[in-house]
This record gives sequence, structure tokens and C-alpha cells, in this order.
Amino acid sequence: MKSLGLVFGDIGTSPIYTMGVILLMILPTEDNILGVLSLIFWSLIFVISIQYVWLAMNLGFKGEGGTIVLKGILVSLLNKGPLVPVVSFLAIIGVCLFMGDGVITPAISILSAVEGIRLVPGLEGTSEFILLCIAAIIAISLFFIQQKGTERVAWAFGPVMFIWFSMLALTGIISIVGTPQVLYSLSPHYALVFLLNNGMSGFFILSAVILCVTGGEALYADMGHLGREPIVRGWYFVFPALVFSYLGQGAYILHNGSMGTVLFNMVSDQLGILYIPFLLLSIVATIIASQAMISGMFSIVYQAMTTRILPKLKIDFTSSELHSQIYIDAVNWVLMAAVLMVMFMFGSSEHLAAAYGLAVAGDMTISAVLLLLIFLIMRDPLKSLISGVLICLDLSFFITSLTKLPHGGYWSFLLALVPFIIIIIFISGQEQLRSKLKPIPLKEFIPAYEKFYQSRCKISGTALYFTSDIHQISPYIGQIFFKNEIIYKQNILVSIRMKDYPFGVKITYQEDCADGLSALLIETGYMEILDIESLIRERGIEEKTIFYGMENIISDRMVWKIFGIMKKAAPPFVQFYSLPPEKIHGVITRIIM
Repeated sequence: MKSLGLVFGDIGTSPIYTMGVILLMILPTEDNILGVLSLIFWSLIFVISIQYVWLAMNLGFKGEGGTIVLKGILVSLLNKGPLVPVVSFLAIIGVCLFMGDGVITPAISILSAVEGIRLVPGLEGTSEFILLCIAAIIAISLFFIQQKGTERVAWAFGPVMFIWFSMLALTGIISIVGTPQVLYSLSPHYALVFLLNNGMSGFFILSAVILCVTGGEALYADMGHLGREPIVRGWYFVFPALVFSYLGQGAYILHNGSMGTVLFNMVSDQLGILYIPFLLLSIVATIIASQAMISGMFSIVYQAMTTRILPKLKIDFTSSELHSQIYIDAVNWVLMAAVLMVMFMFGSSEHLAAAYGLAVAGDMTISAVLLLLIFLIMRDPLKSLISGVLICLDLSFFITSLTKLPHGGYWSFLLALVPFIIIIIFISGQEQLRSKLKPIPLKEFIPAYEKFYQSRCKISGTALYFTSDIHQISPYIGQIFFKNEIIYKQNILVSIRMKDYPFGVKITYQEDCADGLSALLIETGYMEILDIESLIRERGIEEKTIFYGMENIISDRMVWKIFGIMKKAAPPFVQFYSLPPEKIHGVITRIIM
């Protein structure tokens, strides 16, 4: 039940607008409708059932998901080979496209549901501006509750989405009973005939059909909250509900002709006055779908931070039970501003749908390429062949979606370009910074330390010194010891090393590296939410002071000025891991770049 609320919201609200957008591109003849329904059915089979639910979700170690996970698996298999930079670059593009998709999804979901108000008797003339304002108020309210956490209301997400999917199935079946010939569309024959008979125009229909599988990558990224099994079980219920809804909408079109927002028109005709509760249910469902995307964005940004492709941001934990439930303040407000901007810029779900799908298709294609490389290395010919077919399918969706560029599709790329530029500047800045900072090799540090330790008065207690590598000591530590002449009786070097696997924490505590010097190495998977203070206490360490290094970037070049702003805006390393603030002392190193 939980998976219905946490994972399937995005793909579960696609039936609200998908058929309406497709009808803008074709005439509602029987051949066309059967062909489109067949394309939708087989897209759900190949993209969601095969690509994500079967192939991708079987690769994780402990039920984790997302483009970064595929990259981590592939990098570990390549073992530092020449393809690693290419794979890393592809993963970065995939992450950025997912973020661009994360802006449009809440906007189109909420707006499409609110537009159903126009079918309520007496509200047919509701202006576009009023609908936009209602959608904006809902979106703003959703983002404002994020900082308090959604744990108190999350229990209702599953039951609400269960009712939503049940209503999609029920209303679809009612419509199918009157026009049962739509069931013929389950045969791939109708999809192939449609594409062959309509030539290039039929091929470009895929740019609208892709709307039925939006949410696939989000579904995979959200897998880390629940693991694979609950999602697979949920898909056994969600998939037939979606199929019944699309078939029912096709039957309704054949019986009544093209009718704008097909789902709402169909339900309004079937339920009469009960349409209003269904409308309210659809609005709640789109709010839950948006919540799933927001949570997915938090998860993806956290993975990007821990794998050092994004600067660290302040994180709050909103659940006492689920440590994976996090809130990132900066992401929340930037995402809200972007969603509102997109809503008012496009004005309606119809215009938004004309621009939607490009980032989704790009992300799906990258995931399929990474899957192919993984299965080739694992020497699995069947899955390699299937992955190759999926690349062709996803690439077809992407190529046809390029036709959306003149209609606002370029916004998918513009929205993805913002995190891409941030990531590239941050990675380049970190590399430049490492070349400027000259770490002290441990074999040189130890003799100098021992000589200094024996000849100086020592402060009572224990001090922790955070360094990126135990064997290459951060230069600020040498500055504290040898220049500032500050030394404690017990000095512990602490290094946190992020590994290329998602879960698992390994701690190595080496005492007596020298007189009064110890080393604590924490190796962690990139999806672990670490409680550093607890790990330190478990080793019986009670520190008096915590030291860490900070860099003050000075440069005349704009790109490094931006990098310097990122470094200043990001919380210090030790604050990111919520260490006791009263014990923290930062040592600033001035770097000219």
C-alpha cells in the first residue's frame, strides 16, 4: 500500500492529460485510436515493466535506485577503466534531466487536475487565470509543508492512491463494456500498422505517447525508500488500472468523438453529480504525485552531494522512523519558484504537455545505455539484447520529442542546464582546488609530528581533525600543529570516504599511529545517512574540540568566483554531518585560483 503513495503518483496521474494531448495530433478514427492505445500499452510494457521493474530494479544491492546507482554499479564493474569518465558524464546528464523533469511534473500534474473544475455545472466559464491561481496556491501549500515533514499525513497517501487507481480501473471498465473492440489494441499488430500507415506523422505521435510513461525514472529513483519488492507488487495492481483507464478513454472517444480532457469528460458522463468527489480525488492524487517527485528530488540531490558532484547543502531529517525522509531547504524553495514560473509561463496543462517529455526521454535513454553496458560486462546476452532494443525505443521517444523544441520543449533543457552548469563548475573547481592544496604525505607528517609532540606543552583532552584522506593529510592540520603550535594530548585524524556502492558502513580505528595520534577511517555507501557523532561515541571517543578546513577562494575569473560563492554558501563539512557546533573550529586557507 505504501508504494502506491510514495512511488506511483507520477505515472498514476498521467491518464488525466495523455489522451487529450494525443488527440491534438490525430483524427479520432477507429484505426487511429486502436493504434495509439496499442502504442500506450506496449510502451508501458517495455519502458516500465521491462526497463525499470525487471532490468534496472534487479541490479541494486539493497533495493536502491536512480541514475547515480546505475553509474555506481557500472563504475565498480569497469574498475577505473577508460570508460569511467564517459559513464560519469552520462550519469551527470541523466541526473540533470531528471531535475528538469522534476520541475515540470508537479506543474502539469496539479494544473491538469485543477482544470477539471470547468466540467462542474456552473463553473464552465472559470477563467484560465483563476485556475492558475488555484493550482499555484496548492503548489505553494505543498512546498510549505515540506519543512515540517509529511510523516503525519503520509499514512493516507497509500489508501488515497488505492482509491484513485481503483476509480481509474472502474471507470475504464464501464466504458470498455460499451465498446469492447478497444481490447483488440492489446495486440502489437495495431501499433505496427498505425506506424506503417501513418509514416513520419505516425512516428512523431510518440512525442505524445511518451506522456504515459513519465514517472518511470522517478519510480526507479524512489525505490530507495521502500526497496524493490513492494514496488513490484504495487505495479501488479497499478499496471492493469492504467491499462483499463486508457482503454476506457479510447472506447469513450470512439463512442463520443474527441472531447478535450477525455478522462474528466468520461467520468462526468458516467457519474453525474459524483464527478465532484472524483475531481477532488484527482486533485489530491496529483498533490501526492508531486510529493513523490519532490521526495525523489531530495534523494537525488543528496546522492549528488555525497558523491561530490554537487556542493553540500543543509539537510534536515523530517522522520524519526525513516532516516531516508529528508528535507533540503534550498532545493525546496528553488523548486517551488521554478514550478510556479513554469505554471504561469505556459498557462495550461495542454501547453505544458506540448513541452513535456523531452527530459524524460533523454533520461530514459541514458538509463538504457548504462543498462546495456552493465549487462555486456556481466556477459548476459539476453539482457544485453533487450537493453539494445530498449535503447532504440527510448531513442525513438527522444528524437520525436525534439519536435517539441519550438513549442517550449527547450525549457526541459534550460531547466536541466542550471544544475548541469553548477555540477560542472563544482567538479572543475574541486579538481583545481586539489591541485592548489598540497597535502602532506603521512610518511612525512609522522616524523614531524612526533618531534613536535615531544617538544611542546599539550592541551588536555582529545581533538578531532577531519581530512579527506588518512594517507594524505590536509594542509590545514599542519598549519594548526606546526605554525599555530596547537596540540592536544590525544589527536585523532578522521576521514570519511564515500565508496561507489550505495549501502554499508565500515569503520577502521587505528590507535597509536604515533604518540598521542590515532586515525579513524569511515568508509560509507553513497546512499547512507550517517550519524557521525554516534559512530564516534561507539569507539569511546569524547572529543573536546573538532577542527576542519575551509577554503577562501580568490580569483579574477568569473567561473572561479562562482565556485567561491558555492563554497561559501555550502555548510561546512562538519555542519553537514550535524556535529556539536560548540566544539567546532574552522581553519581558513586562502586560495588564489
